[in-house]
Amino acid sequence: MEGLYIYIANKLEAIRTGDDGKESSFKIVDMRELKSVPLWRAVFAEFLAQILFVFLGGSSAMFTTATPDAQNAQIIKIAFGFGLSIMALIQMIGHVSGGHINPAVTIAMAVAMNISIVRAILYVVAQIIGAIIGGFILKGVTPDTTAFDNLAVTNVNAELTVGQGLGVEIILTFVLVSVIFGTTDPNRPSFGSPALLIGLTVTVLHLAGVSFTGASMNPSRSLGSAVASNSFDNHWVYWVGPILGGILAAASYKLIICPYRNTMSMEEALQKMLQDENFVAIPRDYFKDSKRGKDTIDSSNL
Repeated sequence: MEGLYIYIANKLEAIRTGDDGKESSFKIVDMRELKSVPLWRAVFAEFLAQILFVFLGGSSAMFTTATPDAQNAQIIKIAFGFGLSIMALIQMIGHVSGGHINPAVTIAMAVAMNISIVRAILYVVAQIIGAIIGGFILKGVTPDTTAFDNLAVTNVNAELTVGQGLGVEIILTFVLVSVIFGTTDPNRPSFGSPALLIGLTVTVLHLAGVSFTGASMNPSRSLGSAVASNSFDNHWVYWVGPILGGILAAASYKLIICPYRNTMSMEEALQKMLQDENFVAIPRDYFKDSKRGKDTIDSSNL
């Protein structure tokens, strides 16, 4: 029944937004999309969310101390700072743009053909610009000028090789993007909150990876801090690692993990269910009777 409820909710949302419940044919490259107001609304949403993410997440990584106990507490603070931030921001713009807030996620979605190339390019540009602005806002409100050279900059732990750091970022991002595909799969009959689940995933991955690479998993997030701090040591790791991890996650989910390949769509399943004589649906005159009853009540109040 969950699948039915979700399907009906999505259809109602499509009707409310003017789509009349009809799905348009998807094209991986469609320049006509540039004339779409919802597209530019979504691009702005990604831009705004990226500003806030870099500022909120970066703030949690500021003013670190050197004692072991303080470092352990700092890791927990950073993990929950980034995890709760992404949870809040996905809740804020997820219904507008999908709530990517990460070029690695956007590229993975394009590889999986969930979004068009045009949309992916615009999202990534918006995310990059937003991250840089967010980094400079963080710099502007930081009172200690000695911290300007490390505004939550991500870098590979000195005890690790660059290759090891790259591997960590690939694995962390692979897990993150796999969770995103799993929790946002439109064929999945679940009432769970994707924002909460993704936010908790980001928290866990930070707890696991902060000590190794800073657990970026997000090229634009690392870029924003790097530009504001003018610090680009091993910065390429935070582009290659997350993007590669995201692409691997997209391929593995779509080609191997996804249980809905070669199965009927939700609409086909609904139509088949409605043909079942044992299934009770809403009568066709339900809304007419409801409207008639409302009109009677309104006239009696005159």
